[in-house]
Amino acid sequence: MTAQPLPPPAASTLDLIGGTPMVELKGFDTGPCRLFVKLESANPGGSIKDRIARSMIEAAEKDGRLKPGGTIVEATAGNTGLGLAQVGILKGYKLLLVVPDKMAREKIQHLRAMGVDVRITRSDVGKGHPEYYQDMAAAIAAKLNNAVYINQFSNPANPLAHETTTGPEILEQMEGDVDAMVVGVGSGGTLTGLGRFFAKASPKTKMVLADPVGSILAPLVERGEEITPGSWVVEGIGEDFVPDNCDLALVAKAYEITDTESIAAARSLLVKAGILGGSSSGTLLAGALKYCREQTEPKRVVTLVCDTGSRYLSMVYNDSWVLEQGLMDRELHGDLRDLIARGATSGDTVTVGPDDTLLTAYNRMRAADVSQLPVLDDGRLIGLIDESDLLEAVEDRRQDVRFNQPVAAAMTAKLHTLQAGESLEALLPIFERDEVAIVMEGKEFLGLITRIDLINYLRRAA
Repeated sequence: MTAQPLPPPAASTLDLIGGTPMVELKGFDTGPCRLFVKLESANPGGSIKDRIARSMIEAAEKDGRLKPGGTIVEATAGNTGLGLAQVGILKGYKLLLVVPDKMAREKIQHLRAMGVDVRITRSDVGKGHPEYYQDMAAAIAAKLNNAVYINQFSNPANPLAHETTTGPEILEQMEGDVDAMVVGVGSGGTLTGLGRFFAKASPKTKMVLADPVGSILAPLVERGEEITPGSWVVEGIGEDFVPDNCDLALVAKAYEITDTESIAAARSLLVKAGILGGSSSGTLLAGALKYCREQTEPKRVVTLVCDTGSRYLSMVYNDSWVLEQGLMDRELHGDLRDLIARGATSGDTVTVGPDDTLLTAYNRMRAADVSQLPVLDDGRLIGLIDESDLLEAVEDRRQDVRFNQPVAAAMTAKLHTLQAGESLEALLPIFERDEVAIVMEGKEFLGLITRIDLINYLRRAA
């Protein structure tokens, strides 16, 4: 294969925004169609939002709203904020972002590592509530000097970015032949920008919406039905209102995609295509596959990998989290085993041995984000060590001795255990004693149940 000439060094990462690659997906059931994905995750900020960030900031500079040294304020599900930081910080602006509390922690850590002022607010309130992320951002911006509320939901520079860059790139890469374009809606910029472009440049191209179940948009398009907004796990797409930038008249077909379908599709994209995409990419892929399978004639269909899945490793690609959310099929036993998030028999339980040092126990607690560890000796449960055991063991010891002590010296060996067949009510006295439930089947250790495990179980059953 002849290597393509490489571009010369860029003057700035701003010059690397756009021009993202396209890949045809193989190994998926696409019916009679061919399905292609445009890797917007290849933008320097890791998402499609780099495009609108540059467009909106440059528009605000041009019209004089954004002045040197100013502050950019935005309400964001994370990626627009990362795009704004990617562009704004290089241009010398300060960033203040308001994000809902359901956002992946990787996004928040990324933003704070860039020096962004991140304000976390509630995700369970709607437009008009003072703690709704858009209302909160607008109020903060109004009180600051030399600050601009970018407002991706109404900013015309948002769809313009896709109309002038994303759309032309897709049509060129597809050699002018695109039958359908599958998108999601967060702010509406992608749908509206691409829809406007294809209406002029390729009228045959249908705009297809993939929308999370609970969002109001797909029911509005498909049935003209105004539903009460629900909740969904997928980040960045789905809405409880129709943004100003969202022209639903451009949509030819809409699909409601469950969180389970979205997560499964995202994970399948990684396994089958080697593409690490975010949760919204899973929604788009699931919607695109549904569209493809419904066709009776060959079509060329395009969708997007909206952002990198590296921002969702603690969620979408974390088996324990997916199981806790009830988004993955698992074998159910009808007993306490169904509440165990990290099973010992599957190897998911993080453990220590009696001869491991307290430093090892500490490091494993931190890495796994747990407060207690079972102590196993040759596969047999002999104790439990938690944060209080650890603190008591190290607080009065010499510095050179503290964390070098063996786990056996600090663990609790007198254990209160439950058999797997016992009732949920048997958990309550254990939690009242501030303990975790240790679940056994005969003499075999199955795993631990904490208060949050019980809460997750009750929420799934509701």
